[in-house]
Amino acid sequence: MTTELSSTTAQTQLYPPIEPYATGRLAVGDGHELYWEECGNPAGKPAVFVHGGPGGGVIPAYRRYFDPARYRIVLFDQRGCGRSTPHASEPDADLSTNTTWHLVDDLEKLREDRGIDRWQVFGGSWGSALALAYAETHPDRVTELVLRGIFTLRRSELDWYYNGGAANLAPAWWRSFEAPLPAGFTGDRIAEYHRLLFDADPAVHLPAGVAWTTWEAATSKLVFSQELVDEFSDPTFALAFARIENHYFVNAGWLAEGQLIAEVDKIRHIPGVIVQGSYDLPCPQVTADDLHRAWPEADYRLVLAGHSASEPAIVAELVAATDRFAAG
Repeated sequence: MTTELSSTTAQTQLYPPIEPYATGRLAVGDGHELYWEECGNPAGKPAVFVHGGPGGGVIPAYRRYFDPARYRIVLFDQRGCGRSTPHASEPDADLSTNTTWHLVDDLEKLREDRGIDRWQVFGGSWGSALALAYAETHPDRVTELVLRGIFTLRRSELDWYYNGGAANLAPAWWRSFEAPLPAGFTGDRIAEYHRLLFDADPAVHLPAGVAWTTWEAATSKLVFSQELVDEFSDPTFALAFARIENHYFVNAGWLAEGQLIAEVDKIRHIPGVIVQGSYDLPCPQVTADDLHRAWPEADYRLVLAGHSASEPAIVAELVAATDRFAAG
């Protein structure tokens, strides 16, 4: 099903705030320990929330896209971010064992550790890419996919956002993004930021981290949010977030060009929902459209919104999707 522009609005809200009934840490190898938590009903339908970034970490609001009476909700911080250790903001941070395929393996280790046979996989932005990579690797472990703000790390997607395309829609913030770069720089900004973010000098890597993350924060919502920009300006968060994102992007996610869409036949039998903001600047709708053309069985919901999972029209569609899947 394709929706030209869904009329669903904020009539469907996030569920009320909840606290975890269990938390823990999982050693996944290479010296990494992941923070995880479970919320909702321990006997409910299993679902895992796959956060964005990469490097974003989980926040309490992410628990609220699922009916806590019907879902067993698993959330975790991916390698190097949030409450997982070691943290990518540390001076000697080594990201060599932080790749898409390490995270796919981590998801599978987490599923096994929590004693879950199959689960719903819910992810947005980078989380949609990791959800697709996981599902295409372990399709027999996925009951449904709920995806938002589709991102697949194709070169065209990266160039749009980091090499000038999106600059035409947010020129003032683009100038802030370019400020740490050498004057007149015209090369690959992802590669140049890699040099800056991993420079040993805090006077170099900290401003670069903040510039990278605030570009994303400033352009993620249809209506600009200074609060989000302020949150993303925290130097410790910004440095980890920017380093991990850039590390993934400079390596094209360790994916062949177009791989996640090319291999979608592996998951076409899995019930899926694609929720896409029509004015998503970081992840414009062309990628969601390409995914849906390859996966026409998925329910494609195009809504009046930007990129953020917290925008009312996106919240409404995501909660409606998890409610439908909980009902069976």
